[in-house]
Amino acid sequence: MDFRHSYALAGTICGMVKTTVYLDENDAAALRRLADATGRSQAELMREAIAEKARSAGPRDLGFIAAGHGSGEPVGRHADEIVRRELGRSRP
Repeated sequence: MDFRHSYALAGTICGMVKTTVYLDENDAAALRRLADATGRSQAELMREAIAEKARSAGPRDLGFIAAGHGSGEPVGRHADEIVRRELGRSRP
């Protein structure tokens, strides 16, 4: 089988991840009715509802970001020096 043109491979479809959702009987029946009434798939309806809920939740609160102190200078080029200074150790 030639997988070069396959959109479904190893649990993903076009950048989506396969997952399993357990619904109670009433919610499952309501989802089936809504899918039938709108001509959309149950998966599409669930993706839309999850995306809408995620958007309404607002941005993630990453309170740990900027919890320390610093000058604001990029640290990538000076990481070793900064770590030595903060730890109070000299490099052997």
